[in-house]
Amino acid sequence: MLLIAALLIGALGVAHSVLGERYIIRWVLKQDLPKLFGGTEFAAGTIRFAWHITTVLALGVATLLALVEFDAPRSAAVGVIGWTLIACGVLPIYFTRGRHLSWLVFFAAGSLCVLWVLFTQG
Repeated sequence: MLLIAALLIGALGVAHSVLGERYIIRWVLKQDLPKLFGGTEFAAGTIRFAWHITTVLALGVATLLALVEFDAPRSAAVGVIGWTLIACGVLPIYFTRGRHLSWLVFFAAGSLCVLWVLFTQG
């Protein structure tokens, strides 16, 4: 049951990004966006990364479900959470060129999870 749940949530995440980019984000970005930091690029990038973080998190949840199904150790689960958070941190760097500082929090929290896995018995 958990593997089916993992597949469903993973597929939902991918569909969210693909269909959202095609049918929602493109339309939203054509609207009158606020001019922040000298232009509309920051607002557009923030909208994009916030949208796509949902997919990254869905894939992380799907992976966690699969780990639970196979009785993986908790260190594996914490590692997945850590790498998922780090992946989330890449999005604001890419889409806003690092101007949206949420990447700092994602990287810090993700790195702490990964370090915990490396330096504890988990």
